[in-house]
Amino acid sequence: MELTYTDLIKIEKPARYLGGEYNSITNFNENKIKNCFCFPDLYEVGMSHTGIKILYELINSLDCSFCERCFAPQVDFANLLKEKGLQLFSLESHTPLKLFDFLHFTFQYEMSYTNFLYMLDLSDIPLRSKDRDDTFPIIIGGGPCAVNLEPIADFLDIIIVGDGEQINVELQNLYKKGMPKKEYFELIKNLDGIYIPSFYKTNKQKFTIVNTTEKIKKALVKNLDNTYFMKKPIVPNIDVVHNRGAVEIFRGCTRGCRFCQAGYIYRPVRERSVENICALSKQIIQNTGYDELSLFSLSTSDYSQLSQLITKLKEEPLLTRTKLSLPSLRLDSFKGAYSFESRKSSLTFAPEAGTQRLRDVINKNITEQNILGSLEQAFQANYDKIKLYFMLGLPTETLDDVVGIAELCKKIQEVYKKATSKNKLPKITVSTSIFVPKPFTPFQYEKFADKADIDEKIKMLSSLLKGIKVTYNYHDYNTSLIETILARGDRDLSDVIERAYHNGCIFDGWTEYFDFEKWKDALSKTDIAKYTGEIDENEMLPWDHIDIGVSKDYLISERHKSRNECTTKDCRQGCANCGLIKFGGCSGVINKIQ
Repeated sequence: MELTYTDLIKIEKPARYLGGEYNSITNFNENKIKNCFCFPDLYEVGMSHTGIKILYELINSLDCSFCERCFAPQVDFANLLKEKGLQLFSLESHTPLKLFDFLHFTFQYEMSYTNFLYMLDLSDIPLRSKDRDDTFPIIIGGGPCAVNLEPIADFLDIIIVGDGEQINVELQNLYKKGMPKKEYFELIKNLDGIYIPSFYKTNKQKFTIVNTTEKIKKALVKNLDNTYFMKKPIVPNIDVVHNRGAVEIFRGCTRGCRFCQAGYIYRPVRERSVENICALSKQIIQNTGYDELSLFSLSTSDYSQLSQLITKLKEEPLLTRTKLSLPSLRLDSFKGAYSFESRKSSLTFAPEAGTQRLRDVINKNITEQNILGSLEQAFQANYDKIKLYFMLGLPTETLDDVVGIAELCKKIQEVYKKATSKNKLPKITVSTSIFVPKPFTPFQYEKFADKADIDEKIKMLSSLLKGIKVTYNYHDYNTSLIETILARGDRDLSDVIERAYHNGCIFDGWTEYFDFEKWKDALSKTDIAKYTGEIDENEMLPWDHIDIGVSKDYLISERHKSRNECTTKDCRQGCANCGLIKFGGCSGVINKIQ
């Protein structure tokens, strides 16, 4: 049975499931290795992700393989599949997922884990890897969450830790059609970045896994100029979250914010050259017709040749009518960047904390003078809308730090009046998230905040900001609680996640779908303090078998410095001895890794 036009017009946004987008590739061949990249969220979210577009083009460029795509379907479409007796299928050839050789899932956030099971279930694929014989696809997990996918390790065959471009090509080249899984796993098990969960066992008495003598070293792309990057990205048929061209100008970060997982797991910094960025920018705009191009990284204004890049791009005839945007701006390296985004009316910054004391604790390394000085420049350039992101529940945070958020907003309002001579207030929107202790950060040992503490702080801040006419948005506590449990979890959570899925938990990252009561039921037999409480620094961790390059001793030393409100300088100003030297270079070395 197949879907008809009559079926499709009954569901929301049927173009999510049709494929056929401009620059999509239909390359189905039974004699080639069949790959499908799967994003465990809606089409609009997944099609905004650059990584899946890079790997899609890359795999399709190989002679031995082809690649298609699939996204988590909205509930109405899932119900339609069940009603028609159909399985979840790929966009390009509408092939059921269970008929592919490899299914690649990217995990950008922990709250997508139940959607992963949802997609397997809709494909009639057994959830547990032990229940899948050689007739089922090899299931691969990657993305930033791969540094600790222990909570879903029992559902995965392979985990890719680190940069995906080169290792994915190696996996294709080493695979032969019809090769038994165990034979293939033995062949690839010693490659950098490859973790095969079935080769390891859990120790139920400890917060770790066992029978491993060597750490799994992350895969590392050493030179971005020599690394594959998309040139003809797919243009979605419907509007998506980020519907624009995008070029990654560098990977990694040298700042060392103690809460930021990405800042540690993506080290060392590797920059693209100005020439390479310009060439990619022209190809992407020429091949898509986009009128906006994003130059992205973890901290875009830290690109060492930013002024030269801006000048070069402005001189390109093809880009004269293209809106060029710089996301991820920092308040201490912002100077001049606003002029590059002449068509934007608002700016977004993340001070993270309201007082200098707490910014020093988290090693944000920006001062109030940086904040106010940069915003003064922005106001003088006719910006009047500012979005500011902060966190609540950070280690050592007090009520005085919360009051500091409102005090900082009042100072920004005064700077606006002075810079513009206008007798009105700028539009300031403050958003607070709740600190989640993440693996491979100095704060991986910290306790997750109590609900009563967060509720008190939100109530106080709401009142203070309302009094000075600042808009306030805040994140849901219970979602952050589950995120913490999953982020610091071990394999004992596989049963919990499976129960949560069977309870009806899907799209947990969406407020309208998240159901805390269903998660509470799934966790009813679990001591959640094991995952939310403070962890002893001497305790083995579920992710201790993964080597991201940064040493555990360094993370602990950074935690101790935070308690003394001491900062660590930017790696570009001198090596901080984080341990990356064994990868061939440190975070301060730009494109000089041998």
